[in-house]
Amino acid sequence: MVHTKILGTGKFVPEKILNNDDLKAFVDTNDEWIYTRTGIKERHISVDQSTLDLAYEASLIAIKKAKIEKDHIDLVIVATVSSDYAFPGVANLLQARLGLDQITAFDINAACSGFILFMQCKLRIK
Repeated sequence: MVHTKILGTGKFVPEKILNNDDLKAFVDTNDEWIYTRTGIKERHISVDQSTLDLAYEASLIAIKKAKIEKDHIDLVIVATVSSDYAFPGVANLLQARLGLDQITAFDINAACSGFILFMQCKLRIK
């Protein structure tokens, strides 16, 4: 039987923030219109960091929170539709940047719902 544990999670967002009013410069919209339809007030915008850079920083935070060494990681999964390249996937590039050469890595191309899809797959494996 396969047992899986999530020992730590991490998030990392770029410093630059674009709020709904800032979008007026690009499209005919306003804060109220966007917020009532999406619940979004602002978003973080990457200027000089790739998806891999963001994933790497989030991974370091997750590893620190889990209080483990990198060599205790058995699998790298990245959920995004914002890949830097069509191939290889962000997970494979992250695996290499973390120095985890001997483990499996793959992307779930499902954007925000990627974590939920991963958890559903995990529950079916048990």
